[in-house]
Amino acid sequence: MPLVSILIPAYNSGRWIASTIQSAIAQTWPSKEIIVVDDGSTDQTLSIARQFESKGIRVVTQPNQGAAAARNKAFQLCHGDYIQWLDADDLLSENKIQRQMEAVEKCQSKFRLMSSEWGSFRYRPMKARFVPTPIWCDLDPTEWLARKWEGNLHMQTATWLVSRELTEAAGPWDTRLLGDDDGEYFFRVINASDGIRFVPQSRVYYRITTDSRLSYIGRSNEKMEAQFLGMKLQIGYMLARENSDRVRAACVTYLQTWLRNFHPDRPDLVQEAQQLAANLGDKLSLPKASWKYACIEKLFGFAAAKQTELCYNRAKCSALRGWDKMMHFFEQKGSLPTEKHKS
Repeated sequence: MPLVSILIPAYNSGRWIASTIQSAIAQTWPSKEIIVVDDGSTDQTLSIARQFESKGIRVVTQPNQGAAAARNKAFQLCHGDYIQWLDADDLLSENKIQRQMEAVEKCQSKFRLMSSEWGSFRYRPMKARFVPTPIWCDLDPTEWLARKWEGNLHMQTATWLVSRELTEAAGPWDTRLLGDDDGEYFFRVINASDGIRFVPQSRVYYRITTDSRLSYIGRSNEKMEAQFLGMKLQIGYMLARENSDRVRAACVTYLQTWLRNFHPDRPDLVQEAQQLAANLGDKLSLPKASWKYACIEKLFGFAAAKQTELCYNRAKCSALRGWDKMMHFFEQKGSLPTEKHKS
């Protein structure tokens, strides 16, 4: 029976790491190992993780080097025939790996990449919403990647189950990337695969945390530069794969979608993005505020409108997070009826 390595990079995840490890232990696929790499946490992450150490669970620590370095370390230590990446605040349904491994046995290809359903939640996994998108199906790599950019779609990190052969063919995580490192990494994995097999009812629960999470760019110059580097790398991979009209249009759509993260703070990156679009035979439009913030943009400019929108979204997320935390507390105390966590 093939061994599956569940690899968990962790940094200051003390609030969630126990639940994440428990979801890995609960996997119905019996042949598994679990490796947790603590990336120099300053909270209780390491001590909590070490409470789970056993023959099948290994916990190691290293000085803080970033999520990509922690993932590379975990892969160096593992022995699995298949790799399951799992962030330290997310959860797997009990049969996630079991269902995907059954699909692996049917397709009989070490370079077929397995994907699955995912839904987001804050404190209560039973409230996760699983909303199908155009990439929730079996697709060849080019079609999958084009659809992702055309619709600004996302496939969560833990959805994938990757063979060791495919993992080695894709190469290590890029430690230069501070945001969307998973997007760039799995682009290479998909690019090296012979197709994506979508496995229904094989579920991942993606926890929405604060805006300080890795994927949040904000006004950090370092993160903006790393984000743009990752975008250029992915566009290069895509054009090397297929240089068709549709692919070039998808690249331009990708640039347009992310342009608002650089405008107006980094005009140099905006100009470079515009030049990339011109080389692809198209052009980019400077982003505008949505109708909700049009008056602010008219009076004070796009930067003010953008900042107002960011502040509103942070306040909204904070309010939703607070409400969900309170409901979770009452449910834990038995004051409210709970729904069974469906796997």
